[in-house]
Amino acid sequence: MESVAKAKSKLPLDFITELNNTFNPRIVDKILSGMLEKRYTTLRVNSIKYNIEELKKYFDNIGIKYETVPWYDDALIILNSNESQIQSLEIYKNGFIYMQSLSSMLPPLVLEPKENEKVLDLTAAPGSKTTQMASLMNNKGCILANELDKIRCDKLRFNIKMQGATICEVQNGRGEEIGEKYPNEFDKVLLDTTCSGEGRFILQDEKSYKAWSTKEVEDLTKTQKDLFASAYKALKPGGEMVYSTCTLNKFENEEVLNWAFNQFNMEIVKIEIELKNTLKGIAKGYNNELKNAIRVLPTKEQEGFFVAKLIKK
Repeated sequence: MESVAKAKSKLPLDFITELNNTFNPRIVDKILSGMLEKRYTTLRVNSIKYNIEELKKYFDNIGIKYETVPWYDDALIILNSNESQIQSLEIYKNGFIYMQSLSSMLPPLVLEPKENEKVLDLTAAPGSKTTQMASLMNNKGCILANELDKIRCDKLRFNIKMQGATICEVQNGRGEEIGEKYPNEFDKVLLDTTCSGEGRFILQDEKSYKAWSTKEVEDLTKTQKDLFASAYKALKPGGEMVYSTCTLNKFENEEVLNWAFNQFNMEIVKIEIELKNTLKGIAKGYNNELKNAIRVLPTKEQEGFFVAKLIKK
């Protein structure tokens, strides 16, 4: 296995510098340790078509070993099969399961969409969280799933159809314009925004970090603020919104939310899900409510992630 020292030498220097500027040495080493090895295959059952007990029986019968996830009954960690092997199974081809990282499952769970609510997924492709929310809503209500990129939008439609998530309406358009188009319309909004993807870095996979740069981070924060403004406008007063990224730096996370505090009437509420390998949001130098956000550290089981839940006053 690669070492933390090797990670420090191979990953972008500016990325390592920013980690050291933000976190103490113990946390930096923990983050880098989580980037050394390929992660386990993880999935969730599609409760619209199947259930977790039947899935466990099926895996037991064909010799697939798994672990359950303490904070999400419908998720499993696969121990002895890779993603392509799982994708060859009929239950995958029929949309009974969905391949998804554990951290990616968090934002819908934190948002807690309910039956018959009107929900916006502002940057929805490829549909992991969209279809998960449809499952959580028992396929009752309405989800507007927006995606800018045409090719990714087609993939979103395919996944929604495969999962049988009939409450989802797909829209191909700019997320920045949704707030003006649908002001104060949605009970809940998920903004799992485009980001620099630091939480997905794997040392053995150079493609996962090769394109990263400080300029990319700076450019993305502008987009994230525009998307946040649109999401906030689309949310009903008293409605709930989740802001999430699969990145670790404070610029795309706390600084975007701190900017939002100065623009909008909102509060960030505590996330009740109990998780290991997490940090509180950084409040020092920012609004104190940011401590209610969580930063998920990368491990062999999960990607690095950032999640915050807010209420529009």
